[in-house]
Amino acid sequence: MNVNLFAGMGSHQSARSETNTWFSPPAILDALGGADSFDLDPCSHIDRPWPTAREHYVQEDNGLILPWFGRIWLNPPYSIALITKFLGRMAAHDRGVALIFARTETDPFHRFVWGAASGLLFLRGRLNFHRPDGSRAEANGGAPSVLIAYGSEDRDILAAAPIDGAFVPLRFNLSMLMPALTPTWREALDGFFSGRGGEAVSLAELYRAFADHPKTRANQHWRDKLRQVLQRGQFERVDKGLWKRVPA
Repeated sequence: MNVNLFAGMGSHQSARSETNTWFSPPAILDALGGADSFDLDPCSHIDRPWPTAREHYVQEDNGLILPWFGRIWLNPPYSIALITKFLGRMAAHDRGVALIFARTETDPFHRFVWGAASGLLFLRGRLNFHRPDGSRAEANGGAPSVLIAYGSEDRDILAAAPIDGAFVPLRFNLSMLMPALTPTWREALDGFFSGRGGEAVSLAELYRAFADHPKTRANQHWRDKLRQVLQRGQFERVDKGLWKRVPA
């Protein structure tokens, strides 16, 4: 067991600080659901002023080699070597929230955040961390911080959290993008009729044209929907089963 694993753990403050052990503001955890909503903190300290999860791994445990489970709260030791190892483990676990400095240009950020996380919340201003006795440090951490979500559930929690900052979603699902990419039924029909030069079109022809349209794939009653939109004023029936677009 590497008992020096956590040397410098949580050293968020400047090099002039009198201690290397600092704790995240409890308000951050509260805004993410509270300590009880996290199953494990793999980078905790034996003399913590408050819990950060239901279970904690401390220095003697070596959180890099013990099993991780459930939702993780990760505030790793602030050295590049240890951040790389812990963020790599977090990316593989893919569930929970990490808090680190917003060093977006670093190798671990590119490898285990940009390419693996589901969302980011860049905090406004700089955090003031807390001492082991729970008191708040007078000086801020010396750099901006970012909360990193892993997994879709924590992405949504982070997006809705009452924390001042800028949220950036990552790893979009196609379903999240479709509303912005797919036209409405009215827009789709308008585009179709615009290409027909004002001539009337039969329902049979419309059905064939829209049979493989993106809007029909998720709606088994798309023919009913198409007729409903036709009847709402922008189009007119000129004969049985024959429709044309009303000029604007």
